[in-house]
Amino acid sequence: MPWLEFDSLVNARDLGGTPCTDGGVINSNRLLRSDNLQDLTEHDIRHLLDLGLTDVVDLRSTMEVRSEGPGPLESVDDVRIHHFSYLPETDLKPLPEDDPADVSGADTSGVDAPEEALPWVGKAPSVDHDDVFASHYLSYLKDRPDDVVAALRTIAYAQGAALVHCAAGKDRTGTTVAMALTLAGADREAVVADYAASSERMQLIIDRLSASPTYRANLAGRPLSSHLTNAETMVAVLDQLDQLGGVEAALMRLGWTSEDTAAMRANLRG
Repeated sequence: MPWLEFDSLVNARDLGGTPCTDGGVINSNRLLRSDNLQDLTEHDIRHLLDLGLTDVVDLRSTMEVRSEGPGPLESVDDVRIHHFSYLPETDLKPLPEDDPADVSGADTSGVDAPEEALPWVGKAPSVDHDDVFASHYLSYLKDRPDDVVAALRTIAYAQGAALVHCAAGKDRTGTTVAMALTLAGADREAVVADYAASSERMQLIIDRLSASPTYRANLAGRPLSSHLTNAETMVAVLDQLDQLGGVEAALMRLGWTSEDTAAMRANLRG
């Protein structure tokens, strides 16, 4: 899958060209992934629109969105921003349903404290697994099943290109993209390779996030190795879902349907 180069984004790529189990491929300009979109330049926005972007799947927590403030794409009429959080947020009110990306009037007092801005800090995953990252990824489905299904449906029914992002574009984004690709019939080795590819840009990702008060304290002093997207983590996630009958069967327990799978396949493969 080709890397996409932007003025701001450092972990962006198009999933087009991903091989499928039947010999086909995922179409280009249908499913994109990246790190957060807060710093997009005018050139970056034009690039995304040239790629056919119509829908953004923002997987950051509510407090992350409020802490970072409105992003440049929120003023672009042709792009819809869909916010879904995969993390428990029992102490926060959700973003307004009529305009989930409108945070201009939100109370952001104290959001520079990592324990408030980042809901995963100090929280144990709800699913146990020997691979700690796999534990967190599998916990998304247990903790926020409606959001996981809704995020995948946004990809499946997008009119143009859908872009999935979180903060770094590697964990929440990587899990979502892996499930979307699998539903579309992508080859498992290619799905795992895409997840692992974020490690190639990890220092750039950490440098970019460290420039933001929202993430700086949480990242300080942590070795680069603690952030890497190791292939065995995604293998562990997919193997665990196989015990439930596979990605599609696991999602069907959460409300996903065979019609949704058909839509995902049609949208990403044409």
